[in-house]
Amino acid sequence: MLDAELGTLLAGMPPMPPLTSETLNLIRPYAAPPFPSRDDVTRREVTIPGAHVPLTVLSPAGELPSGAPGILWLHGGGMVMGNRYSQIDIPLEWLAEFGAVVVSVDYRLAPEARGVTPVLDCYAALEWLAANAAELGVDPERVVVAGASAGGGLAAGVALLARDHGGPAIAAQVLIGPMLDHRNRADSTSPGTWSREANEFAWGCLLGGPHSDIPPYVSPALAGDLSGLPPAYVDAGSAELFRDEDVAYANRIWAAGGQAELHVWGGGFHGFDALFPGAALSAAARVTRTGWLSRLLS
Repeated sequence: MLDAELGTLLAGMPPMPPLTSETLNLIRPYAAPPFPSRDDVTRREVTIPGAHVPLTVLSPAGELPSGAPGILWLHGGGMVMGNRYSQIDIPLEWLAEFGAVVVSVDYRLAPEARGVTPVLDCYAALEWLAANAAELGVDPERVVVAGASAGGGLAAGVALLARDHGGPAIAAQVLIGPMLDHRNRADSTSPGTWSREANEFAWGCLLGGPHSDIPPYVSPALAGDLSGLPPAYVDAGSAELFRDEDVAYANRIWAAGGQAELHVWGGGFHGFDALFPGAALSAAARVTRTGWLSRLLS
């Protein structure tokens, strides 16, 4: 059952067409516009040498920060759409709250880029952030990987990669309604935003067909070992497709001896706080998420 306020807001939206190759091409041009100039934020556009991955770096205006948290932001969009400006208001709250430096990643999208390519793009961005921490004014011990939906799944994959390859230190992973399991087998539903059919299409675009050797960095639910990971914040709506796989992921982190904080927001659909940040449930979700991050970074 949907939260009453969110249900009313959702009912006012135009119906979403089924996600297909044809509709994807029509939707993509309407991704978020470039970040506008603001007096309180300094913006830099960077391309990672060699990897050719575009980044947008946002930091508090004024003098270069010193010892600031660094946020690696990975946008949502089913790994098939969106850009580095998508859902950027979420990490901007942390820039305002903590003086964080936000690095948002324009990872390559499926179906043009398949398999491990998107998560490796994001991992290259983590390595870039760590290598340039001093120049950015970032404390390398306070780097957070965070993302929404597909970006949450990519953040989980980046954390697994960093653990397995001795990569840069990660202080926390913030997984917002993360897309974690290519098997698309959850019992939960998702009215209005991200359906089982859309999920199947998106994973099909990324994987390019049936495979038996999918790395856990692509589909983190396949990871056999979730020990040794940075503390995780996992949240989801009770009325979304990813609810069960997100709860299972947090459960498995606990079972492996790790630290996770899980919130399932009653009546929330997939992406509710990104789509309607002013709704009461969205405000509660954002305050709770930011509070956890504040405690962890302090």
